[in-house]
Amino acid sequence: MENERLWVMSCKLAGILIFIASLQFILAMTISEALYPQYSVSANYISDLGEPSKAGSVAYIFNSSIFLLGLLTVISAYLIQRTFDYKIFSTFLVLTGIGAMGVGLFPESFGILHTIPSFITFFFGALSTIASYKLQKRPLSYLAIILGLLSLLALILFALDIYLGLDKGGMERMIAYPILLWALGFGGHLIGSSES
Repeated sequence: MENERLWVMSCKLAGILIFIASLQFILAMTISEALYPQYSVSANYISDLGEPSKAGSVAYIFNSSIFLLGLLTVISAYLIQRTFDYKIFSTFLVLTGIGAMGVGLFPESFGILHTIPSFITFFFGALSTIASYKLQKRPLSYLAIILGLLSLLALILFALDIYLGLDKGGMERMIAYPILLWALGFGGHLIGSSES
């Protein structure tokens, strides 16, 4: 009985943290885009929002938000591993979180120290999305795979400078948004699973 109660609490808390992590970042990114002078979602990189030399004080909103996204993701990964013992997914999720924290700590002006965490966040975020299919029922499991594959495809196109008319900022969002939307749905799924 005690073990079941701990499972329910871990599952619910993991879901709440993933949901909050994604939601607060989506809102902070939207606020940052609105406050950044002349910002273009198509022509600017997402990370332009975190570069103090370009974004000014807006960078503090963005960088603290993406760091929080990463931190909550790492904590969620620990809780999910404790709950489901699914090492591949938990590892992908931890790497996603560490990457996001790195993006918050090292803005664009840090060069390769920014590029590596950005790639880690996008790549392992997409893999986490795909790997989560085992923890969800249909049709959510199918949607997770589709969103993860969409993100991976966008990452490849982005790396090849193929933007399909969306420009660099638009294509970068095609990497990020499927992962963030999955995180909202997956967080809700975990909360609901713990209830049932």
